[in-house]
Amino acid sequence: MKNNQFAIETVDSATELRELRAIHFIDASIDNLDDPLAVWKVLLHKTILEAKSETVFKQKLNNYLATPTVALGDFLESQQPLTNEIFYCVALQLLQFDVDSDFKLTEPLTAMKKIQLPVMTDPIQSKADLLHAWYLLLCTHTKNGQTYLDKLTQDGYFVSFYKQTTQPLFFNGKAQAVFDPHQLIRDVVYVEAPLDTDQDGKRDLLKVEILRPQQTEQGYKAPVLYTASPYNQGINDEAGDAAMHNVDVKLQAKEPNQLNYKDIHYTEKSASLPAKRQIAGEQKEADETFAMEAPYTLNDYFLTRGFAVVYAAGIGTKDSDGIRDTGAVSETVSTIAVIEWLAGNRTAFTNKTDNVEIKAWWSNAKIAMTGRSYLGTLATAAATTGVEGLKTAISEAAISSWYDYYRDGGLVAAPNTFQGEDMDVLATEVFSRMQNPGDYLKIKEYFDQVLTIMAKDQDRSTGNYSHYWDDRNYLNNVKNIKADMVMVHGLNDWNVKPRNVGNLWNALRDVPVAKKLILHQGQHIYINAFRSLDFTDMMNLWFSHELFGIDNHAKELLPDVLIQDNTQPETWHTYEDWQSPEDSHQIFNFEAKELVPETVPVRTAAASFSDHLDPETFDFYKKHLDVWERDLLTTNHDTTGENRLRDNRLIFKTSQYDQDTYIDGRVQLQIRVAVNEPFGMLSFQLVDYGDAKRLTVSPTILASKALSGTYDWRRDNLREFTLQKETTPWKMITNGHINLQNRHNNYQVDELKANDFYDLTLELQPTFYHLLTGHQLGLVVYATDFGTTVRGNQELQYSLQINKCKMSLPIK
Repeated sequence: MKNNQFAIETVDSATELRELRAIHFIDASIDNLDDPLAVWKVLLHKTILEAKSETVFKQKLNNYLATPTVALGDFLESQQPLTNEIFYCVALQLLQFDVDSDFKLTEPLTAMKKIQLPVMTDPIQSKADLLHAWYLLLCTHTKNGQTYLDKLTQDGYFVSFYKQTTQPLFFNGKAQAVFDPHQLIRDVVYVEAPLDTDQDGKRDLLKVEILRPQQTEQGYKAPVLYTASPYNQGINDEAGDAAMHNVDVKLQAKEPNQLNYKDIHYTEKSASLPAKRQIAGEQKEADETFAMEAPYTLNDYFLTRGFAVVYAAGIGTKDSDGIRDTGAVSETVSTIAVIEWLAGNRTAFTNKTDNVEIKAWWSNAKIAMTGRSYLGTLATAAATTGVEGLKTAISEAAISSWYDYYRDGGLVAAPNTFQGEDMDVLATEVFSRMQNPGDYLKIKEYFDQVLTIMAKDQDRSTGNYSHYWDDRNYLNNVKNIKADMVMVHGLNDWNVKPRNVGNLWNALRDVPVAKKLILHQGQHIYINAFRSLDFTDMMNLWFSHELFGIDNHAKELLPDVLIQDNTQPETWHTYEDWQSPEDSHQIFNFEAKELVPETVPVRTAAASFSDHLDPETFDFYKKHLDVWERDLLTTNHDTTGENRLRDNRLIFKTSQYDQDTYIDGRVQLQIRVAVNEPFGMLSFQLVDYGDAKRLTVSPTILASKALSGTYDWRRDNLREFTLQKETTPWKMITNGHINLQNRHNNYQVDELKANDFYDLTLELQPTFYHLLTGHQLGLVVYATDFGTTVRGNQELQYSLQINKCKMSLPIK
């Protein structure tokens, strides 16, 4: 078990004492005491919140051990001197670590160091020493992945603060839960966007759901966490399923072209808009409320800490105007329209009929965006506009270019587990206006026309990058970003693939904003309820600085790059960069079934594989992608007999590594290939071969509903990546795909003559990977990817001139 905390601010003793007094740990009952033991007893009394009498307090004290043979209550009565060993023996129990299984009572300081918990090293000899140790303890994470102060908060420590709260309260640079969540005010307003996407002659009105502290009614101005979620008002699962595309289609030859980027570059076109609505009046109170939003638990945490939270689904969703056009500029415009209203720069109305204006008078005009996947994507999109009021964006598992979500290397390439989905399918799924039949009747015909245009423009026939995709590439506008950025992504996320965050990180290098990057070992997930990392605390430090202006050194304390290790549980490392230009490179030549160092001469040779399977095997793999993956990567015979894919892929392996190696960034391949038809594709997987217990890519629930932002409030599961129980022989590190006619780039189509050899260069998805001593790297070369590409099952034969193939491995 390892604790990784980055959000503890080191402050001077005067600040510690002031903050301990502000949260009532220092008061008159402490002021009159000098003996550290007596002070400790009073502090402990304040933490045992369930005790209403002295008798119960003493009973509860004796649930803890001060030494291996003496209960805490008895120790306090004995008047023996307080030592660091005794303090931290009790501290570990208060932090919910288990005696014997997590630590030994005789070695508490050893356990503190092993678990990586902050500890006071100087002897506790005075009241001042004891208060410093207590301050540090309140900042320390419990076994359940929250600070001890947050654990006390969850037990009800700050409930008595509610009636007196008028402003946020900060401790160790972070906002505390002194706002009563049961007094939240819930408003709905309709923001007028500078759009008319449904072509009804009126500007689109967007439904916005607001949760704000009751104190805003008395003049408090709240900063805002804004989540733009197209799913917020519901999704159309059945309609989305019906719209899925057939991927069992043949790969076709494409018409060659000599396009340059300027030929497909998107330039925004100005369009005339209907006039703004005439304001008929103004009021302060909303006309509409709501019972329950579709929450994000990170937002829930901050609702009790003086922040307001706003959710908006955007154009084409239930109770809003407009239509969906996935990734289009109109989506970005509708997203920032809400920010503009929150910052006081756009109009909203109390309802969709009366034209009565309502202002965000309760907002301090400082906004952060939060959310994962489509939600994080819209946060990225909004940031690239430089919109006033957006101070920071937390983009988790976010798309930076929609081409990199649904395409790869001139190929239609589905996000993992979503074969057949595309831009039009996603637009259908989130077009929740259809859930209001009366409203849908007015817009159905026009939306069907939009879907028809989308189906044509997304161009599943070629997979080429085009004007359509350039319109949906947020990287084009990264230079406009003014908000500080926090990017979170899974290195095993094959839904929103790592290229999306990799390209964004690289594009931000020269943009003068603060940027932080967190790479974890999971798939397409949130990480705010993980035990090993203080992500919620980090975001509290960040938001307290960005939105409240607290000088808490957040930008210096939080690492620029934080990456979870893939070989050990609960292990995180800090780095200065990812995909660093300063990395060295290992170059490998291809040999028969081998990857050999560049210095080793190779023989002229060719290797071939087929892309055709018998119909029975083909149909089986479509239904059992896990078996296909196993057969693709397994190099020996499996239990069912000879490997069914042995003739359908090539595997090249390095020798065993004689030291641990860290792969950092984009593996580059140079390939010379021929195919027996005037079309073809290649797929690649870089694989770690070696028996090991590896981390789960889906987190394990350690404790159900164990976490909450405050007392009697919404709860979340405590999660963590854990080691698999069984050893596995391999692990896919990264992958890539390319259409052989897109040898130069994703928009230029080259001629491909059957059986002629061609040179191509491509980069696999960026990664960061810890390869253990004794393991081998393997490169698997194949064509049809059953989980990603089209599946034509064609009579294609590929040949590699392997003495002309190379692999370049970036090494940290």
